[in-house]
Parts: sequence; C-alpha cells; structure tokens
Amino acid sequence: MPKKTPNHKQSLKIPKLILLFSKIIASISPKLSILLSAKLFTTPIKHRTPKRELEMEKKSIQKLIEIPVINKKVMTYEYGKSDKKILLSHGWSGRGTQLFKIAEELLKVGYSTVSFDAPAHGKSAGKTTIMTEFIETILEVEKKYGPFEAAVGHSLGGMSLINATKKGLVINRLVIIGSGDVVQDILDDFVAKLQLQPSTSLQLRLYFEKKYDVKMDDFSAYKSAIEIAIPVLVIHDIIDIEVPISAAFHIHKHLKNGELFVTEGLGHRKILGNSEVIDKVINFLQNKN
Repeated sequence: MPKKTPNHKQSLKIPKLILLFSKIIASISPKLSILLSAKLFTTPIKHRTPKRELEMEKKSIQKLIEIPVINKKVMTYEYGKSDKKILLSHGWSGRGTQLFKIAEELLKVGYSTVSFDAPAHGKSAGKTTIMTEFIETILEVEKKYGPFEAAVGHSLGGMSLINATKKGLVINRLVIIGSGDVVQDILDDFVAKLQLQPSTSLQLRLYFEKKYDVKMDDFSAYKSAIEIAIPVLVIHDIIDIEVPISAAFHIHKHLKNGELFVTEGLGHRKILGNSEVIDKVINFLQNKN
C-alpha cells in the first residue's frame, strides 16, 4: 500500500519574516526584489554537522584547497585508503560528510572516497555560491585527488556532477540521487516558495545570465545527459517534495546508457541512508547490476 505523501509544507523552509520582507520589497521596487531574490537563492544555510556524520569527519584527512577558477578555497575530505577512489558531491546546504553512509559502505568493499564542502558550505569560506562554482570545484578536486573510478552526487551535487562530466570529468560510472533537472523549473519553484509573482522567475534567470555571462538552461541536467556515454544510475523517490520525480524521468530519457531506480517513502534526504539504495549504488559501481 502506497505510503502517505508528506505535507508539502515540510519542504518550505523560508522563514515567515523573510517572506514578508520579500513581499514588501517587491511592492516597493521590482529591481530590488530581483536583487534580494538572487541573494537568497545563492545563500545556503550552514548546518552544524550531525552526530551521525562525526565519525567520517574525524577519520577523514581534511585539507583546504584552492579553486583557482573561482578564487575560493574549499575543505576536502579523504576517507579511507585505496587506489579505487569515488568522488562524492553533496547538495545545497549540505556538507562533505553528508553521504557518510554511502562512504562507509564503499570502504567495506575496497573503495576510498573524496568529498568536499562546496563554496559557502560547511567549513569552506564564503556566504554565497552557485552551481557553476560546484562544477569548477569538482573539476579542481579531480586534478588534485583523481583519477576517480566513479562519482556519486545528491541533489545539486548530482546536477553538478553530470555537468562536470560533460565538461571533462573523467569517470567510468555516475550515480545521481534526487537530482534537479531544468534550471528554469528550479527558479520557478524558488520564486513560488518566496510567494512572489511567477514573472519574477524569468527576471531572476536573466539577472543571473547577465551577471555570470552564461545561459542558465545550458546547465539543465538533461542537456548534459544527452552528451554523456558512460553508464549513469538515476535514483529518485516518488514522493520527493524538494525535487519532483519528473526530473529523474526526464534525465533518464535523455541518457544514452542510463538506469532508473525509483523508491517510495524516502523523500529527498532519507534516501541517502537507505540500505536498499546503498546496495543498488554499490552493485552499480561494481558493475554487478
């Protein structure tokens, strides 16, 4: 029997005071509203490392490395010792130890892992960041710690990995869990959570494109999927209220060599610690599927 879908309000984490302030600014000045929305969109929340991740944090070799392309430093975590390395990439407002359960199980089967706190996350400096900085961080981590057998990414981390693979990250296999897909859809969802007019989403995209001199849709995961030939495992929960299951179906549709694994009742984050999911990931990475 299908499990009851959680209340959608669980995904809305924007404080009421910010919602009120955002609405007031929007009524006064559309231009200021876009600037405020852009600031909120690029500012992750830094969470204290939960107890369950402390063992990985304590046993990892931690090092602050420079990412020259973006002129920022990030904290990296080397976990275990093996020539067979797996790159792990966390999602928005996550940490380099967030995929600890996957990392622990990988160690048991002979892999080591390298992960990082993305810019403005965890122990890395800064207050704001954007997906292009995730991508550049991944490519720099490969230069310093690679080669990697494969990579596993959650949410924005998965989206960043698929873009990094398109851009030259050399791996044999890729796993993306709860990954976003179309950039405009992500902006639309963010604007809806701010309870602003839908037209704000388009203006926000144009603002970012002008500021960073990029076309935002070029970073949509399905566009990278089209150009990737390696095996890719797409994992998503059917009641994920942060990223809709339609994103997984769309990405999978555009992959040349893709596999889709759908769960139910695990949501957006609990999925990372599920034993069935982890078994699926490890079997896929070992080419046992």
